[in-house]
Amino acid sequence: MDKIVECVPNFSEGRNKEVINKIAEAVKSVEGVMLLDVDPGEATNRTVYTFVGDPDSVVEAAFRAIKTASELIDMRKHHGEHPRMGAADVVPFVPVSGITMEECAELAERLGKRVGEELGIPVYLYENAARTEERRSLANIREGEYEALPKKLVDPKWKPDFGPAEFNEHVARTGATVIGAREFLIAYNVNLNTRDKKLAHEIALNIREKGRFKRDENGKIVRDENGNKVRVPGKLKAVRAIGWYIDEYGQAQVSINLINYKITPLHKVFEACVEEAQKLGLRVTGSEIVGLVPKAAIVEAGKYFLEKQGRSTAVSEEELIHIADLSMGLSQLYKFEPDEKIIELKLEKEKQRLWKMRVRDFLNELASQSPAPGGGSVAALSGALSAALSAMVSNLTFGKKGFENVWKEIEEVGVKAQALKDEFLSLIDKDTDAFNKLMDAFKISKKDPERDKKIEEATKEATLVPLDTLKKTEELLELAEEVINKGNPNSISDAGGAAIMADAAAREAYLNVLINLQSIQDKDFVERIKKEAGEILKRVEKKARELEKKVQQDIS
Repeated sequence: MDKIVECVPNFSEGRNKEVINKIAEAVKSVEGVMLLDVDPGEATNRTVYTFVGDPDSVVEAAFRAIKTASELIDMRKHHGEHPRMGAADVVPFVPVSGITMEECAELAERLGKRVGEELGIPVYLYENAARTEERRSLANIREGEYEALPKKLVDPKWKPDFGPAEFNEHVARTGATVIGAREFLIAYNVNLNTRDKKLAHEIALNIREKGRFKRDENGKIVRDENGNKVRVPGKLKAVRAIGWYIDEYGQAQVSINLINYKITPLHKVFEACVEEAQKLGLRVTGSEIVGLVPKAAIVEAGKYFLEKQGRSTAVSEEELIHIADLSMGLSQLYKFEPDEKIIELKLEKEKQRLWKMRVRDFLNELASQSPAPGGGSVAALSGALSAALSAMVSNLTFGKKGFENVWKEIEEVGVKAQALKDEFLSLIDKDTDAFNKLMDAFKISKKDPERDKKIEEATKEATLVPLDTLKKTEELLELAEEVINKGNPNSISDAGGAAIMADAAAREAYLNVLINLQSIQDKDFVERIKKEAGEILKRVEKKARELEKKVQQDIS
């Protein structure tokens, strides 16, 4: 699947399990779509669904979900804490991989047109799909909520982009739907040790980008020379927030939307809430992620809190996620499950991966008569072991007395080693996947005129994966050299082991490149790859021998 798009629709039902499940079934009924998360809220009376897939499949799944909601949810009877204007309230498309924001905006247009014409629901386009600047903001479109729709629909300024511009009997039931394309939005709530909604909202006003209205000494709203209300901006860019009380939890929350976590990261929002709460005599007791969150947001939070503690950030992603969980109290209300809440891990959970296996299970599979996993996967595993050894030496050096002058450098080496370790782990499966694709190509009927071409393409792919492994071994040796020269001398043997395992990874990867080249008909490709691989191997072997010799001399 070359293009992957995410859709995160919000529906105005968080209590009726039958309705919630039927909408979920509508999404799952579309082949090529994976439903990642269903997150209902009883107090908000709202459910957030998250699903991913190829663009056409995701659009179809979104349409079926909206259709189901329009049949089962009656907005005339809806009440909840969250702002809303329709049964299918907001339906955003989010680019994940291989797809641009512009393409996601086109998906929003396509879905909006179909929903307006086939379902008779007023549709407004927002964010990157908006046709006017005023409609970029979801808050602007949803102002007044469902109750304001009768007047809004007849106002020429707020004529829907698609669907009827009238509050008829059908629209009274369905409300209006907002469809758009946006960056990844993180829905995040910060928990307070109070039941007072006003105090929570006070914090929200201070942190959110749009802030609050400016008031004079008499409490009257200040206006500018044009009569417009003057605002005092809040602390954080790309942040929206309100305060509310959740009876289910028995505490108030600052309910926050991070509309671009790359501008204002998750941990900065948490820290701002802690600071503002202290000013009001409150304490932050924890926080919660609503729906899914990108791995980068949690990992960066983990790094931030480790840095505050004066600890090395050259640890595994799993440890960074754990630190983020502990530091922001993500498990206060319910256990934070990374495999369920982090989008990349959720996707990986659905796949059978070799690198997730226990060592013994992997070795048993390797030792079986099955041709995959094979040498290519072993080369990648060797590379991962090399990177792990370099990270280990980094962590055994950082923070130790006598090495203060290299702490920063050695930490950077460890961070790079951890990232490279994960890259090599992914290559374990990429090599096996490429081999399996090649076997599938051989199974194509000999009558198929495309068979030879597909076999050639699959063989090239099976060659390029171990070549990638081979290329990355030079990076491994750079890290090994750093920890050999600057690392804790008590771990010099481990640093030497990093160089040896890099060499082993390179030599095994090289053999896999060579054997695959034998079956490729494209002579130019064969000569080019063979030359490139040979040159890399010579450099790696030479460097590895030098480093191993140095380690032996240092030990002796």
